[in-house]
Amino acid sequence: MPTLDFVPLWTVLLALAVFYYVVFDGFDLGVGMLYGFARDPSMRATMMDSVAPVWDGNETWLVFGGLGLLTAFPLAFAIIIPAVYFPILVMLLALMFRGVAFEFRFRHEHLRQFWDGAFCGGSIVATIAQGVVLGAFIQGFKVDGRQFGGGSFDFATPFAFVVGLALLAGYGLLGAGWLILKTEGALQDWARRAGRLCLIGVLVAILVVSVWTPLANAGIAQRWFTWPNIALLAPVPIITAAIAVLEWYVLTHRYELVPFLGAIGLFMMSFLGIAISLWPMIVPYHYTLREAASPESTQAFLLVGTLFLLPVILMYTAWSYWVFRGKVRGDVGYHP
Repeated sequence: MPTLDFVPLWTVLLALAVFYYVVFDGFDLGVGMLYGFARDPSMRATMMDSVAPVWDGNETWLVFGGLGLLTAFPLAFAIIIPAVYFPILVMLLALMFRGVAFEFRFRHEHLRQFWDGAFCGGSIVATIAQGVVLGAFIQGFKVDGRQFGGGSFDFATPFAFVVGLALLAGYGLLGAGWLILKTEGALQDWARRAGRLCLIGVLVAILVVSVWTPLANAGIAQRWFTWPNIALLAPVPIITAAIAVLEWYVLTHRYELVPFLGAIGLFMMSFLGIAISLWPMIVPYHYTLREAASPESTQAFLLVGTLFLLPVILMYTAWSYWVFRGKVRGDVGYHP
């Protein structure tokens, strides 16, 4: 009697958790980064108010992804986490410091400049740390049997830091798209200009990573540039280029929703490109998803709880964004 294969289900759930985190926390980290470049106090206040109702709930997907990796693919968790322990630690500390700064800037008027800098700096550091983790993951890890066999600072390579800078541009583009959607007037115009600069950075980053990755790994080069793969996978760069052209167009015209959707589209295509390059590996280039998976009984047990909790997460997330829909204005804001 055929049984249900849980590995593809958990692969999809984990991929969705990562993607949702990148989108939802990415835009508020992007707003935090752009916040440091806005000099007008009223613009800063509006930027803060645009993410105030939703920012702390966005980390839900980070927790979901981490727990999903731990329980559904424990071998991958046991190898990946020690390999990138320091950037993850830095990321978590930056996120916590950023959260403290978010609250304290409203309460300590005399220290507002300090907390403003902390909010922006925490956003930048957390983003770079996430990019370094991604870059280290793409490069692969030294593995000794079923455990990480490298050193504590193996993650610190030029490629990993380039990916960290690339993510800065990407989150900045998401943040600019969010500000265009949620604000109006001078701040919206400023966000359009910032979005165009970030888009240039994103395109340069996509080009650099797309060239660097196959040059550094023969397996990835073979997957993308051998026949018939080169024809079958050609739509990925073509669609990415089309989205980039559309994004530039809408950032130079009076569109409001499309810039944010275009930024999400670029992240989606980049996510797809990484998935194609590494599939079916979850510990590049040592263990596949199936090899790293937990026992079927464990995945089945976890799936039961997930099927109850995931709809709740999706519903309260959707409800919070629905309640706080519309434009953010200076006379209505967040005051804890």
